Order: sequence, then C-alpha cells, then structure tokens
Amino acid sequence: MIKVSTATMLKFLNSRRHIMKVGIIGLGLMGGSLGLALKNVSFIDEVLGFDLNSHHQNEALDLELVDKIVDFDAIEKADIIILTIPVEGIISSLKAFGPIKETTTIIDFGSTKAKIVSAVPPALRKNFVAAHPMTGTEKFGPTAAFASLYTNKVVVLCDLEDSGESQAATAYKLFEEINMRVVTMNSIEHDKHVAYISHLPHALSFALANTVLSHEDTKSILNLAAGGFKDMSRLAKSSPHMWEDVFKQNSNNVIETIEIFEEELQKLKKQIKNQEWDELNKEMKNANHLHEIL
Repeated sequence: MIKVSTATMLKFLNSRRHIMKVGIIGLGLMGGSLGLALKNVSFIDEVLGFDLNSHHQNEALDLELVDKIVDFDAIEKADIIILTIPVEGIISSLKAFGPIKETTTIIDFGSTKAKIVSAVPPALRKNFVAAHPMTGTEKFGPTAAFASLYTNKVVVLCDLEDSGESQAATAYKLFEEINMRVVTMNSIEHDKHVAYISHLPHALSFALANTVLSHEDTKSILNLAAGGFKDMSRLAKSSPHMWEDVFKQNSNNVIETIEIFEEELQKLKKQIKNQEWDELNKEMKNANHLHEIL
C-alpha cells in the first residue's frame, strides 16, 4: 500500500491556502454527485462543469450540481480536473488536453485502470491520478445525482508512485474531505479484482434480464417478479454505453471471471440434474460464508 507522507500533506495544506477551482467533465450520476459533495469542501471555491450533452448541461445547472457550465478550454484551466465519463472517453479527453499547468491535478473516475494509465500522455503523467470510487447506482444522468453517493465509500488510487507528490496529496485531501476511505494498489491488480466484484455481477445481470425477456412476456414478469429477481436484475438498468466500454477495456479479466463462473454454474447444474442433494447443500453452505467476510 502506498501512503502520502505527513510532510507532503502539510505541504499541500500550506500551498493550498488559496481557493481552488474544480472542473468536472461528465455531469451524470458520478459527476453530478461529486459536484454536490464538493459544495462542503473548504478549499473549493467554484465547481465548473462540461458535458457533450447539452441537455445534461442544462439539467446540471437547474439542479445546481455545478456553479457554471463552461467549454473544454476553460476546464483545462481549473486547478483540479475530474473526468467522470465512460472509460473510452477518458482516454480521448486525456489526449485532447492542451498545455496543462504544472500544479494542475487531473483525476479520472474510470472503473478500469490499466489501459487508462497506459494511455496518459507522458507530459501529463505527473499531473494525473488514477482513481476508482467504489460506488454508484444503476441509474444515470444528472437527475440520478445525490450528495451522499461518495460518503463512507472506498476510493482506489492506482500507480500513485507515478503521480506528482502534490497531485497525490491533492487527491488524498479531496477524497478525505468528501468522507471517502482511500485504498491504493497497482492498476493491473485493481482490474483483476474489480472483474470479480463489479464487472462480473453486471455481466450476469444483463444476461439474466435477457434470459427472462426471451422466455416471458412483460405482464408475467411484472406479476411474478419478487425481491430476488429485482435484486439480481437491478444492475441490468445500468448504462449500456458505459458498460460496453468497461467490458472492452477489461475484456481479458472479464472473460476469465465468466469462465470461472460457468464452471461453478455447470457444477450446480450437474448436482441438480443428478439429484446430488447432499453435494448441492454443501456448495450452498459454502456460498453462505461470503457474507461472513463482507
């Protein structure tokens, strides 16, 4: 685990007595919720917003998620730039940046990390902090935003040794101010872990929803669907555009986790088919242990 030293944090606090501007690229659930959360951060003076979707821009202003809508060039001049857009868009935005101040901190919120980190232009690497807030809902767009989305959640910072000291300290301080718990790890390790705990569950939820839709009419689903199905299919309401990009960037790890899941499902299928009830019961009891760990 990588930690920012006390001396570095004190240097940050001393150097940031002036008020800072934050620019958020992407004004959906993640960006909009961040804008609301930053209203209570002592060293943030103004939150600027940019989104390619003009409707999202208008909604973000109406909902007071940001203080002002600006163009991409104005975002580049902010003290902290935060990218809360689909992972492919993060890479495109990083490549589109012009000259950035040496003191600027750029933070991405992508749910994959290795490919994003490898795509950062060398001139921006010290400015850049790779982050993944482990939070979200199945809803998207500015109207889905709420101020407590990040409260008491974990944020993973990756490959922090390649970020500038002041940028790392800025990221630490910002996430602590919005009441997040900071964890650090290697970007490759991160992508393997999230394939199991985030990407696989989303893949299964999409597959479950399509399985039911292919065999039941809508009326049957509405009449019979109870808590179990609703809980498992909830993630299938997530943004297809966002998740297409995630599966694309982390495809090898996602495929590996799906194959491991398929082995477990085949084992379950075999036990039911062959009426191996004792073995089935042992497997289910073993699965019960997961929530003793969580």
